Amino acid sequence: MADLGLTFSKDLVVVDLEAGSDLEAIQKAASHLYEKGLVKESFINAIQEREKVFATGLPTEGYGVAVPHTDVEHVIEQSICIAVLKDAVPFSVMGSMEEKVDCKIMFMLALKEPHSQLAMLQAVIGMVQKPDILETLATEKDTQVIYDIVMNELENMETEE
Repeated sequence: MADLGLTFSKDLVVVDLEAGSDLEAIQKAASHLYEKGLVKESFINAIQEREKVFATGLPTEGYGVAVPHTDVEHVIEQSICIAVLKDAVPFSVMGSMEEKVDCKIMFMLALKEPHSQLAMLQAVIGMVQKPDILETLATEKDTQVIYDIVMNELENMETEE
């Protein structure tokens, strides 16, 4: 994870995020990053617009996951925000705008280095392919517990040099 130069703390974990749609969920999580001074105000609109064109929903076992991200020019400090939605909302599936998946967990990536995107997506996909971790992330209310799980996964991810 050190290679990614990532800002991540339990303050960047949001539980019971209420949203009626994918774009509202994205707006709320992006606003959280903006309030923390990690992204530019333009990030909020840019990440919503990108989702409309390049969907980020992942149908995973148990709970759907979304991994919204956008271009590096909207990011001040490379970071990740994890939002656990109070109620799952439909996101379009990555690679298929017609197909929908009800997403309960959102990994919002704010990346400054274009090469970090692939590594972070691989890390997130690795994490969400573990049903026990996904179950805990989706149901845990303690942001410290979620933070610790994600940090452990990121620190132990396989990195290809």
